[in-house]
Amino acid sequence: MGLLTVLAVAGGATGSVALAPVVLGAVGFTSVGIAAGSYAASMMSAAAIANGGGVAAGSAVAVLQSLGMAGLTTTASAAVAGAGGTVAGLVAALV
Repeated sequence: MGLLTVLAVAGGATGSVALAPVVLGAVGFTSVGIAAGSYAASMMSAAAIANGGGVAAGSAVAVLQSLGMAGLTTTASAAVAGAGGTVAGLVAALV
């Protein structure tokens, strides 16, 4: 693995953790709840319709809202960093 790939993996991991809260807020998963009229609201509506009126605990919408309100946990940070580093490493390997 070359230096460029190592730097890309480190940058991808760090950048993805730093940007995750920004992206969550931008799509509507905010610290005060789901923003009206947002993509998150559409997701919540679809999940509620599919589940007979409620959003299931542990569903993607529930997990994303939890992350939007409380921030990334250590486990979530590690998962996001791993995904970001992997994607950046793959892109660097292709370039």
